[in-house]
Amino acid sequence: MTEGTARREYDRLAADLADLGVSVGQMFGKPTLKSGSKAIGCLFGDAVAFKLGAGTTEHTAALALAGAHLFDPSGTGRAMKDWVCVPVAHVGQWAALGEAALRRVTAG
Repeated sequence: MTEGTARREYDRLAADLADLGVSVGQMFGKPTLKSGSKAIGCLFGDAVAFKLGAGTTEHTAALALAGAHLFDPSGTGRAMKDWVCVPVAHVGQWAALGEAALRRVTAG
């Protein structure tokens, strides 16, 4: 799948999560899913990076998906340990991961 497909699927995810109070903004110059002022995910190439919290069940499960990796927006080897990039090949997981990220951010 391509970045165009990822964008379409990201837009669909954003629309679905809007019912839960998620809005769209910008982070790192990329389209971002937000709860209030806090980012829960962002489109990055052909993937969405989700803020799942290092060590959580959701974080571990997301990293186990083929092609998933820690989010390194700068590309300099300084990954953001709480964030996991999940490629569009796993778009079927995006809604659950978005909801998990939302729960994490709104819980505290």
